[in-house]
Amino acid sequence: MSDKVPYKIYLEESEMPKAWYNMRADMKNKPAPLLNPGTGAPMKAEELEGVFCKELVAQELNNDDPWIEIPDEIRSFYRMYRPSPLVRAYCLEEKLGTPAKIYYKFEGNNTSGSHKLNSAIAQAYYAKKQGLKGVTTETGAGQWGTALSMACAYFGLDCKVYMVKVSYEQKPFRREVMRTYGASVTPSPSETTEIGKKILSEHPGTTGSLGCAISEAVEVAVGTEGYRYVLGSVLNQVLLHQSVIGLETKAALDKYGIKADMIIGCAGGGSNLGGLIAPFMGEKLRGEADYEIIAVEPASCPSFTRGTYAYDFCDTGKVCPLAKMYTLGCDFIPAPNHAGGLRYHGMSSTLSQLYADGYMKAVSVPQTSVFEAAEFFARTEGILPAPESSHAIRVAIDEAKKCKETGEEKNIVFGLTGTGYFDMVAYEKYHDGKMDDYIPTDEELKESLAKLPRI
Repeated sequence: MSDKVPYKIYLEESEMPKAWYNMRADMKNKPAPLLNPGTGAPMKAEELEGVFCKELVAQELNNDDPWIEIPDEIRSFYRMYRPSPLVRAYCLEEKLGTPAKIYYKFEGNNTSGSHKLNSAIAQAYYAKKQGLKGVTTETGAGQWGTALSMACAYFGLDCKVYMVKVSYEQKPFRREVMRTYGASVTPSPSETTEIGKKILSEHPGTTGSLGCAISEAVEVAVGTEGYRYVLGSVLNQVLLHQSVIGLETKAALDKYGIKADMIIGCAGGGSNLGGLIAPFMGEKLRGEADYEIIAVEPASCPSFTRGTYAYDFCDTGKVCPLAKMYTLGCDFIPAPNHAGGLRYHGMSSTLSQLYADGYMKAVSVPQTSVFEAAEFFARTEGILPAPESSHAIRVAIDEAKKCKETGEEKNIVFGLTGTGYFDMVAYEKYHDGKMDDYIPTDEELKESLAKLPRI
């Protein structure tokens, strides 16, 4: 072990970010605007304010301000669990026999178990500030629903969660954590909404998707006085809040004079990846530094690597605005894999634009390979990782092995978005040899993409 870099690099509380970083301000090609599905015109703030909190709409549409101050109330809450540690993976390096230096930003050291709390507390704060009674949302694996239920309890807001049915059944304990914090949790699609009934009639027996759950949550928010809808990923506002991850990561590296060569993050809707890469991408956009940035997605839901860059609905029920993104089609229902947080048909419009412009790469990996890496990491580094995070672990290990072959001493940084202690059904299936690697066929994707709206 080097005497210069400790196992865990901690920032002082005073070094915690005072403002979120907005990547869009430094992008020459701005993300395409959200479109009204009825008129095809860019969505206006007043139209979005019927669904989202007013201040969050302002953040969503802000393409100009690079820094947005974090309110004191949010920073006060952050202090409960931030700054989070940047860990030098000495044990993993030794086990792999690689000359690469591996670092991971660990976001699982809060009760919600993931990075999702960074945006949940911000969105709950703005809802409370607006005088709302409560919020509605969707959740995949349950990390976002758990984080939002905690945030709503803190501010005294009601929280209605629509949880993707397959995750509702696979992760009952995550559901109970949400209920412990006062949230109501409904498996989606459900019979409690008109959109849910429609989806069930068209896809009987479906295991659900994030797109389905979004539709139900939006319907309830729009139809209930004093409520707004909040989203755990995809949107610009969420990537903005999650920039605290990357800002802390870069500050910790700078503290020891370390420059990252490669930054790796799992990618579903884009919140974790966008937050992790934010300040590094900013330097890349401004021409100040260069980094190799890799998005890792499941082979069962490969929006970057096999999707189409086009306008699409953000939800299966087609009630949300149209976003230009890499998409598999809003009607695409992913296989019921165990990385529930990555089972979204599309990708953040900001990350999609950056990917289209060549600022980052993307790879997809099969499920059993991901769990093989997760188990190896757990045995080596002593943390049981979430299935979502394990996609980044898989590629970080693969890249470190390449360095062993070439002798390159790269600094590899990846995001460990959370822990997997509520994902034991998934680990059980992997250990019992009952996990498969379903990958959609070209015909399936073609059928789904053929239904894209004509813009």
